[in-house]
Amino acid sequence: MTPPAPVGPEHLATAVMVLDEALRIRYVNPAAENLFEFSLRTIRGQPLTQIFVETGGLISAMQTALTEGASYTEHDLTLATLAHHYRLNCTLTPLPPPEQALLLEFQPLDKHLKIAREERLYRQQEFNRELLRNLAHEIRNPLGGIRGAAQLLEHELPKAGLREYTQVIIKEADRLQSLLDRMLASNRAPRFTSVNIHEVLERVRSILLAEQPAGLVIKRDYDLSLPELYADPEQLIQVVLNIARNAAQALQAVGQQGEIVFRTRVARRINIGKRAFRLAVELQIIDNGPGIADDIREKLFYPLVTTKPEGSGLGLTIAQTFVAQHQGIIDCESRPGRTCFTVLLPYLQPE
Repeated sequence: MTPPAPVGPEHLATAVMVLDEALRIRYVNPAAENLFEFSLRTIRGQPLTQIFVETGGLISAMQTALTEGASYTEHDLTLATLAHHYRLNCTLTPLPPPEQALLLEFQPLDKHLKIAREERLYRQQEFNRELLRNLAHEIRNPLGGIRGAAQLLEHELPKAGLREYTQVIIKEADRLQSLLDRMLASNRAPRFTSVNIHEVLERVRSILLAEQPAGLVIKRDYDLSLPELYADPEQLIQVVLNIARNAAQALQAVGQQGEIVFRTRVARRINIGKRAFRLAVELQIIDNGPGIADDIREKLFYPLVTTKPEGSGLGLTIAQTFVAQHQGIIDCESRPGRTCFTVLLPYLQPE
């Protein structure tokens, strides 16, 4: 009988980092790459203080572990990179000679909150889908009757000038019909095929630059080593377009120099809801706009919620539905000057 293969740090769900005697990064495992959003290839050999702009009590905790020569745990530690803040527990263990190294194990304090939030988003998405389906069916029949009656009335009116009023009724009925069609379109089953995520992003980029006046900058930060997804390309285009178009319109509304960044990375060993996936694409759409108001942020993906006078409030709801059909999830972090929508799309196997 063949003995089981040894389990190394690359197989652990816990984020692990190894520092040398000068506190330079020697190794991080995939869980740490996923947690802190960097790769070993790009940070190997760099000082820890160059990676984290805020280290909280980590430096003093390392000194304690090295001085005592034993494991030491620092609770409720705050670390920050240029992009994110983290609250963690960190266990530091000096490795025995001749290693002259320090092993760091990070456990995010907000992990259970993240899982709960993802489960809440899934429940919300199911509720949204059912609400939109029922609402569309309830409105469609009387709407057709209103439009038909307006057409009949138009033919009976004695004066041509009065027909502008029936035309208002007909045009508004058509606008509502278009809205209903968009509600029901999100329930279409995806048509899966091999998709290059960067081709999707380039398509959206060209659409936005054609739509927006001069002044909008869309930057690319792509990981070109990403393999192709098994996904519906039209649905992914709609997801990115709905999110990025909102960002472009928000930038235009405040009249500031607009910048949107499309960023792709690989995420390893992730959990979405209650399912575990070995690999996923992490797509981020980042803008430097005014941010999303606190009273709107928690309702972003609800149907018919919008801050725009001409908005339908369906763009993000439809985006969330399409991503859920790919077993993925959307999340958002926002503050003045930086709003980031993160879309996680797991690598699914062709059926």
